[in-house]
Amino acid sequence: MSGEIQAAFARAKARGEGALVAYAMAGDPDFARSVDVFAACVEGGADILEIGVAFSDPIADGPVIQAASERALKAGSTLRRVLDEVVPAVRQRCPETPLVVMTYVNVVMAMGEERYAKLARERGVSGTILPDLPPEESASIREAFDKEGLDLIPLCAPTTSPTRAASIAKDARGFVYCVSVAGVTGMRSELPTNLSERLELVRRLSPVPVVAGFGISTAEQAQVVGAHADGVVVGSAIVRAAQADGPAAARQVCAEIKRGLKR
Repeated sequence: MSGEIQAAFARAKARGEGALVAYAMAGDPDFARSVDVFAACVEGGADILEIGVAFSDPIADGPVIQAASERALKAGSTLRRVLDEVVPAVRQRCPETPLVVMTYVNVVMAMGEERYAKLARERGVSGTILPDLPPEESASIREAFDKEGLDLIPLCAPTTSPTRAASIAKDARGFVYCVSVAGVTGMRSELPTNLSERLELVRRLSPVPVVAGFGISTAEQAQVVGAHADGVVVGSAIVRAAQADGPAAARQVCAEIKRGLKR
């Protein structure tokens, strides 16, 4: 395991806060502006940055992030360019913040699992989320990632049984990403009533921190969810704010969420 992600959660806990994992799309609307957005998220209090890599068929993403992916693809975004241009620039501006790449398994396999893991770690990436990678088919990628010290961060769906959740948690690296709602990413006015129970279950099973994402966009939601998790992931609210009003708006969203994560 990389260790950087665990350290970020520990720092947040020591401050009496839940951790904020802030998502934005690399290359949206262009490479330079996306780096500004990532840096603004850290200024707003983000503990970990989730760097989205555009993909033509983003099955886990809702309309806001799908649109961001389309803009990034038009700007020339590819996995290699993100690793070569965006990640080093973000690393330079946010040297203490762990970087997690979020993309799809086809993108990584096209580059080559071992090649991706090596390049990602060389550029300063701590972990990777592949939402369409089933645990049963993850052995070779996990082996390649473990060899380089790159965390393969698993997702746990609302429909995941306790037995399967235990299996997912057992092999987790970095943190477990609990999907809070069925469906795709996007802001929701209400979250499931049983979310707290599911989060507590996964926390009991997991040797690494547990976060909740999908649908969280306000300080109030972060406060409710943060009482049962080690942190939250916020994406669509950040992407929408940045698209409308630039990096300063993304900074404000992160600052608001962090207020909700104070304990």
